[in-house]
Amino acid sequence: MRLAPHLAAPLALLLLTAATMPLRYVVDSAGSHVSAKVGFFGIGSKTARFPEVSGTAQIAPGRLDTLALDVTINARALTAPDTLTLGRLKGEKFFWVEKYPTVRFTGNTLQMSGSRSGTVAGRLTARGVTQPVTLAVTFDTPPSEAKTGQPMTITGTTTINRRDFGMKSYSLIVGKNVDITLKAKMVPR
Repeated sequence: MRLAPHLAAPLALLLLTAATMPLRYVVDSAGSHVSAKVGFFGIGSKTARFPEVSGTAQIAPGRLDTLALDVTINARALTAPDTLTLGRLKGEKFFWVEKYPTVRFTGNTLQMSGSRSGTVAGRLTARGVTQPVTLAVTFDTPPSEAKTGQPMTITGTTTINRRDFGMKSYSLIVGKNVDITLKAKMVPR
């Protein structure tokens, strides 16, 4: 079946427009979380978990570089392996959740390295300090094949220096590098 010449151009324009139209998502809090793992005494590690995550994402399958990711983490809801660590993490020397109740990541550039993997460049804000951060990300579905109405899960990892965010206490006990893992289940909005 051949397409009539007068219909070919409008159809091609429609398909191009559909490929560059952003798909919009919200974070499904029940299917999302963040963890932060730091060295402890140089021989072990401790992991804090942030179970309350919210946010939005916009991605255009035909223009993956136009990603807009905005994730907010409720620092007040963080959990830790013991009450002493939990108290310290929520206190003034670390997250200071009374003054800074949230941690936020905004990503604005996606560079794909495979059909399901890439990096997101953005900014992380914790304790009122904002620093550039790059997340190594994997998608459960190739974003270039994302369809309207289809959920998507993004897993991102990065390592930050906690001191860059004003968390300088206990430097002989707690390592400076923190490995962060974000799992965000994104549902269409």
